Amino acid sequence: MTSPERPRGRGHRGGRIASLVRAAGPGAMAALGGDGLRLLSVSRPERQPETAALGGPGPGLCCWVSVFSCLSLACSYVGSLYVWKSELPRDHPAVIKRRFTSVLVVSSLSPLCVLLWRELTGIQPGTSLLTLMGFRLEGFFPAALLPLLLTMILFLGPLMQLSMDCPCDLADGLKVVLAPRSWARCLTDMRWLRNQVIAPLTEELVFRACMLPMLAPCTGLGPAVFTCPLFFGVAHFHHIFEQLRFRQSSVGSIFLSAGHLIGPVLCHSFCNYMGFPAVCAALEHPQRRPLLAGYALGVGLFLLLLQPLTDPKLYGSLPLCVLLERAGDSEAPLCS
Repeated sequence: MTSPERPRGRGHRGGRIASLVRAAGPGAMAALGGDGLRLLSVSRPERQPETAALGGPGPGLCCWVSVFSCLSLACSYVGSLYVWKSELPRDHPAVIKRRFTSVLVVSSLSPLCVLLWRELTGIQPGTSLLTLMGFRLEGFFPAALLPLLLTMILFLGPLMQLSMDCPCDLADGLKVVLAPRSWARCLTDMRWLRNQVIAPLTEELVFRACMLPMLAPCTGLGPAVFTCPLFFGVAHFHHIFEQLRFRQSSVGSIFLSAGHLIGPVLCHSFCNYMGFPAVCAALEHPQRRPLLAGYALGVGLFLLLLQPLTDPKLYGSLPLCVLLERAGDSEAPLCS
């Protein structure tokens, strides 16, 4: 007994006719005219997002998973700083050493959160995890030099102020910077290691390298770039309570100095070294006019050079664009 043949719908017939038209060649296309073009457009399958093709969750659930993963990372990073109970201030060497251990453990495990996110959402990045997180050789030197140069231009005013207040001249300053003894002292200074090495490395790994790939398919690449600093800034609010607890500063000055813009590790380290620009001190400086002119010139040049020095073409292919394309957002402005 044979089963009755299933009725074939209009879509099946249209696809079959379209395949015959393609096989017949350009002559059949010319004979059919516009009808042939319509047949081909109807029969061409639409490209589905990667999540739908893999049977993953919808966009709404994907966004919730992404935001929850980023919040979990931020809470884990900040929570690891308070695993060790101590009545000592945060700048005490013993406290710094213990926190080194905590944040290094959390940062080492943070890529596992990205792997878990990938399994929960069903999004396949199409590239290796390390490449997606920014560990790649392509475009390495432009990525190391150009953002640092742009950041130094923004800090032109504070750099001028630092040189004016420094008792040594440029030659003596270079000797101090290049002297092995000065570097040896820095490497044994716990505060210097925290501010210039450990904090930039671990914070950039957790708050940029891990969070950006998870947020980009949900919000798009542009909004994700501006969303990551929000997690980073909120995570730094614990410094407020610590400084108030040990009465190291007032509430106003604390809110002016808490948090930095996210960026590459070198820019992060440079910003940690420079600190928040001392605008009030510049207004009371004996050489106030040239100093304020330097502040204004730095901001103006930064805005002028921001677009050309951050052109994605300077840094090679963007793995995040591959991720967005596989997630169904192939028309991201930064990837086009």
